[in-house]
Amino acid sequence: MTFQMGFGFLISLCIVLVSMPSLIRYLKKLSLRQSVSEYALEDDQKKAGTPIMGGLLFILVPIVVTIAVKPSVLRDMDTMIVLLAFAGYGVIGFIDDYLIAIKKNNDGLLPKQKFMMQLVLAVVFFLLYRSYAKLEIPIPFTGKVIHTGWLYAVLILFMFTGASNAVNLTDGMDGLAAGCSFIALIPFGIYAVMQERSGLSIFIVSLMGALLGYLHYNKKPAKIFMGDTGSLALGGVLAALAMVMKKELALILIGGIFVIETLCVIIQLTSVKLRHKRVFPYTPIHYAFRLKGMPEVNIVRMFWIAEAVLALIGFWVGLH
Repeated sequence: MTFQMGFGFLISLCIVLVSMPSLIRYLKKLSLRQSVSEYALEDDQKKAGTPIMGGLLFILVPIVVTIAVKPSVLRDMDTMIVLLAFAGYGVIGFIDDYLIAIKKNNDGLLPKQKFMMQLVLAVVFFLLYRSYAKLEIPIPFTGKVIHTGWLYAVLILFMFTGASNAVNLTDGMDGLAAGCSFIALIPFGIYAVMQERSGLSIFIVSLMGALLGYLHYNKKPAKIFMGDTGSLALGGVLAALAMVMKKELALILIGGIFVIETLCVIIQLTSVKLRHKRVFPYTPIHYAFRLKGMPEVNIVRMFWIAEAVLALIGFWVGLH
């Protein structure tokens, strides 16, 4: 399994590094580029015209590599749910990105449309999962398990829709969402090895290799953005991994930066609606640091470090 994992990581990394320039040229040719609001910060105005949908490559490559390296994953329901969640939420993001590119503005799918599509997929994955797995949640540090029955469906719906939207909110600076996602995948990769799940192990490290290759082109100044294609897929896959490996509660900490970004947005919107006052200078919260004058590169690195700390704590919690 170790050889297969190493091979999956390296081949995914190399394929993305070699193929991304061609994808960038192709997306530019199709005019599938980023649109920037006239109210965006000056530095962000320069990002107009950068190709989107870079997530296409780091979605397709790990899936193909995983199946090629270990064809038996097609008979492993846990791994198939993870792969389907990754691809399925990527499709929703692709539709959104395509509409944005065609309309030449930032209006893609309506929020209600996007949410309903995310909800439908979450229901499908729940029904698949309940057909063979126990609907229970391990409680860290207690050794106890809560048997939730159909209430588990509520948790799954929240996890999938919440995680996919959370990564989407975080995807606002060069390298931010991809770097945090790479870090968040590390604990799940270790869990997969500890649980002797070879299919999941190979997929996770293959995805990490693909993300590392993508980061080479997404670091500032970014030559390509993942778009909703990539961000929704990454959120979906984190939720799926937490579900099949029974790390539902640990996910809150492992994906800590995504949770913080989402909570800040919720607090801001609630405060503006009820009190007509802002709690934060700007949300998603990473933009607040930009308004304070911090360089984008420093903000991204700070968030990477914070995510690494949270992921480490989450990994420790997941072990108990």
